[in-house]
Amino acid sequence: MVYVTMTDRCMSGWGPARDKINKLIFECADYEEAQIVAANAEARSDQMYVNICERRPWYSPARYFAQVKTKEEYPTWYKAGAF
Repeated sequence: MVYVTMTDRCMSGWGPARDKINKLIFECADYEEAQIVAANAEARSDQMYVNICERRPWYSPARYFAQVKTKEEYPTWYKAGAF
């Protein structure tokens, strides 16, 4: 399993992420899939600090609202050139 992490600027600071930084964690089957998700995130102006990592990241709930996303939930993110 490989993970792509990013900060969602649009959703940070309100709703469930009130007074917190909204972090998205996308689970990927392999590095190639992670590169596709990362490229899609980089193509969006509302996503920043995009990283690929081999270990599942942990973010302090005191400062971050972290959400784990999957291919089943967000299939468009896993399609090359989707954004």
